[in-house]
Amino acid sequence: MTTTLERPVEERRLLRRARRSQWDVRLAPYLYVSPFFVLFGLVGLFPLVYTGFLAVHDWDRLAYSRGEFVGLDNFRFVLADPVFRRSMVNTFSIFVLSTIPQVVIAVLVAALLSTRLRASGLWRMSVLLPFVVAPTAAVLIFGSLFADRYGLVNAALTELGLEPIRWHVERLWSHVAIAGMVNWRWTGYNALIFLAAMQAIPRDLYEAAALDGAGRVRQFFSVTLPLLRPTMIFVIVTSTIGGLQIFTEPRLFDDTPAREGGPSQQYMTTTLYVYARGIEDQFYGRASAAAWVLFLVIVAIALVNFLVVRAATRRSER
Repeated sequence: MTTTLERPVEERRLLRRARRSQWDVRLAPYLYVSPFFVLFGLVGLFPLVYTGFLAVHDWDRLAYSRGEFVGLDNFRFVLADPVFRRSMVNTFSIFVLSTIPQVVIAVLVAALLSTRLRASGLWRMSVLLPFVVAPTAAVLIFGSLFADRYGLVNAALTELGLEPIRWHVERLWSHVAIAGMVNWRWTGYNALIFLAAMQAIPRDLYEAAALDGAGRVRQFFSVTLPLLRPTMIFVIVTSTIGGLQIFTEPRLFDDTPAREGGPSQQYMTTTLYVYARGIEDQFYGRASAAAWVLFLVIVAIALVNFLVVRAATRRSER
């Protein structure tokens, strides 16, 4: 039996344990997620802040000028540069040609994979194979397909009696070729995301729709697509972020002059512009300003996507 003197000691121990358990409940979730934010601060937030610092300073290594505060001069130069404006147009053109078909095809492929297929696991794994292939290898393969003189696509066009396409010279066709590379690599990845969302839709809804006389196509448009809206928001936002930062495909699309995006910058993207001005020309201030302009554009487009989809969701719920 505990004595009268031992009771306060035991009560204090229980009180300390209760307090520790309360702090554990409060702090444990933050400790679990803290590694991500620490890593993000080191490899994401710090480079972003440091790039903003370079963007407002004269940090051009070729001119041996470092650290002089110039305010918004680098932004004015970048926004007035015709090459930068051309790169923005190219970026949006490739983005539209890749993102819209990519999302549409991914939804259709996911709908086919959600049906009862033999060896369904094999088919679902196969759509992810292009994503596993290294981007450099994919670009080299498509470089052979879209070569101007000996490409397989032009060889097929010649056999059909059509004129060959100058993929590396004509602006629109170069965008189509680069967008084809992006679509080939990322469509299967997005299809699996849509497939996971489709598998989570309750089967009761399809059974109720079938009892009401709705066929497969009607069920797809009336049941599947409305319930895919949150997943579609996620895919569109991530595709927007990735599509506006495209670099590998135009960088390796041609060997000479690849860093400038073609002889007349016909497929130079904004990230390629940042690379050319920062790494090649070593105008760090101007390259940082261009990177920040691209960052603000991506944030603005992501916010517009979010607001438009949220407004459409609220309108459909009324």
